[in-house]
Amino acid sequence: MDFIEYDLLFESRNQLIGEISELDDKTLDHRPAPDVWSIAQICHHLYLTEQVFTDVIAHGIRERDYTNIIQKNIYLVSDRTKKFASPDSLSPSSSPFPLSNIMDLLAESRDRLFQVLYEMDADTRLDKKKAKHPLFGDLSLDQWIELLSLHEQRHIKQIQEIKSALI
Repeated sequence: MDFIEYDLLFESRNQLIGEISELDDKTLDHRPAPDVWSIAQICHHLYLTEQVFTDVIAHGIRERDYTNIIQKNIYLVSDRTKKFASPDSLSPSSSPFPLSNIMDLLAESRDRLFQVLYEMDADTRLDKKKAKHPLFGDLSLDQWIELLSLHEQRHIKQIQEIKSALI
């Protein structure tokens, strides 16, 4: 795996932690509108998403190599004007989450992802492995990792918007 992919994962997670680490439970659980997730729910969604991505990547690593994987334009997920419906399996719980619980979940999912990546064979090329994404179709595993970071960045912007509205 390229260092840039690790860097993206570290940068987005560090930024996320920076955004939430000083928040109290009331702020974490505040829902700006009935149909809008709270910051805690956004974090739970990020945890659930990373768990699914990790499973997909772990499975994809074990599959054969491909020679003609087309790199897709996954950057549209960065555009917050475009709305995407989250599958039910990635929808967060409505129960409150204390900050310590959120931090534990985020650490657990990231540790699990890195464990999968660190345990793969040294000669494995993520750009030669693929898995089907529900929105983008076949994506190389390196794009799955980049998409995970872009997805987290999208929700960091959402968290920033919620925090700004509370000030």
